[in-house]
Amino acid sequence: MDTEARHTERDRSPLSPEGEGDRSRSARVSGRGPGVGAGAEAEAEAGDRAGRGHGAVAGPAVRRLGRLSWRRAGLLSLTCAVFVLLFSTFVLQPFLIPSGSMEPTLRVGDRVLVNKLAYRFGTEPERGDVVVFDGTGSFVQESPGQNPVTGLLHGAAAALGLAEPAETDFVKRVVGVGGDRVVCCDKRGRIEVNGRAVQERYLYPGDEPSAVPFDIVVPGGRLWVMGDHRAHSRDSRDHLGEPGGGMVPVDRVIGRAQWIGWPPGRWTAPGRTDAFRDVPAPGGAHG
Repeated sequence: MDTEARHTERDRSPLSPEGEGDRSRSARVSGRGPGVGAGAEAEAEAGDRAGRGHGAVAGPAVRRLGRLSWRRAGLLSLTCAVFVLLFSTFVLQPFLIPSGSMEPTLRVGDRVLVNKLAYRFGTEPERGDVVVFDGTGSFVQESPGQNPVTGLLHGAAAALGLAEPAETDFVKRVVGVGGDRVVCCDKRGRIEVNGRAVQERYLYPGDEPSAVPFDIVVPGGRLWVMGDHRAHSRDSRDHLGEPGGGMVPVDRVIGRAQWIGWPPGRWTAPGRTDAFRDVPAPGGAHG
């Protein structure tokens, strides 16, 4: 009886409540055996392995993508910088005004846009133009020496209008061109060009046209230049007794100050003036 009872208890029907509970426990315990539970677990493990595999591959891929993005950004930045430098070198250069010699037309800290193509195709500076020029040989006799690397970096910053220009670069107004006779001054204290008095309304308020008398004839291919703030400008007048006589060679002109680009409230064309409109061509006024 005891043996039979135990045999009957082990062979309970799978449909009985107790059997169902036993099967449920058996399924949870024996998940590694054949059947639905084993297949689900195998799939889960395969998914985990695949996920780990994808993660191992995705990590380097993301890093490579990041490096490519940085390289592209760096290449784009370098390309833009080279383009800006070339543009400022050959076409339009920002020029930082370092002194008050051209006040009130140009103030300290103004950035003027210098048109480097203005005199490249047979056109020469005219009276009244505000020009930027290299004063080597006229305003300074030789370029100051400097460290090549420092000079290169400073030149790049100056080309972008971020630093003061080279010590040999100047900005002045053209008062006389080749062949002109420029005299200071007539009985009313005005400068004469080819015998015609010039009304220089652009001068700094209170300044005389010149406290230094002079009477010169500008050689061909050269310019007589002066600052608008005559009391605080070292210009052609100050170099009369030096080699070159203070006259600037036309081929040393870097370009014409076309526009004040900064600050925004001063956007204007600095060279516009009708002061020389009635000045005759050079010739009979030399006397």
